Amino acid sequence: MANVKPEDMIEGMLQAGARKAGLSVKDMLIRGFLSGVFLGYATTLAILATVQTGLGIVGAMVFPVGFVMIVLLGLELVTGNFALIPLAVKDKRTRFGRLVFSWTWVLIGNLMGGVFYAFLYVIVVTKMGHIDPATIATAQRIIEVAETKTLGYAQIGFDGTIAAFTSALLCNWMVTLGAVMAFTSSSTIGKITAMWLPIMTFFALGYEHAVVNMFLIPAGMMLGANITIAEGWLWNGFPVIAGNIVGGMIFTGFALYFTLRKGEGIN
Repeated sequence: MANVKPEDMIEGMLQAGARKAGLSVKDMLIRGFLSGVFLGYATTLAILATVQTGLGIVGAMVFPVGFVMIVLLGLELVTGNFALIPLAVKDKRTRFGRLVFSWTWVLIGNLMGGVFYAFLYVIVVTKMGHIDPATIATAQRIIEVAETKTLGYAQIGFDGTIAAFTSALLCNWMVTLGAVMAFTSSSTIGKITAMWLPIMTFFALGYEHAVVNMFLIPAGMMLGANITIAEGWLWNGFPVIAGNIVGGMIFTGFALYFTLRKGEGIN
């Protein structure tokens, strides 16, 4: 049987959290970097699919390819770690200091990967600046999304910060659920199918994912979006990271841990 029992799923999450917390800086950076790049690939694929079909749901259906590659290869995505490592700390399998250490270095790796892919993508899509981004449908879409994710919140001030935080909370509730769903099956096809569902859901609803935005906002700026680095972090980066932490740690990680850890409620 490929299906994994809920209590065994929780044990898999705990082991993964402890293992991720114990990685070296080199591994965190390399695996985080690759994850940032792969989510950049997936985002540009989703945007292309949306532009070609005119249907956002089509883009959402293909976006999970990036997440699947990350999980199956055992790479590091800080948003997934927001759910897994706190559980390992709670279960005394690692220390709080290692949690902070891991989150910091993986976040840096994710950011480096997202910006690096954005730089390469802009080179290709504009042919080294020989093509005006205004004439490219995918480039225009990236600019629009980047400005919406920053200036759109800035226009309504503190309410925009709350909206970004809440959107990020809802996002990572689904993203971390995708990471957890990978533990519900021992087969590759089972893992892929289980992960696909919540990841497609968050992307289709347009919620805020910190690492996806680490590609989208820099790419938008490189293509000519009217955004500064400070605006990107103030109106999106910081509130979105905070929301992603709350959504993943509390509503996925701890919620499942406290109800399934000892097999309560399982027939």
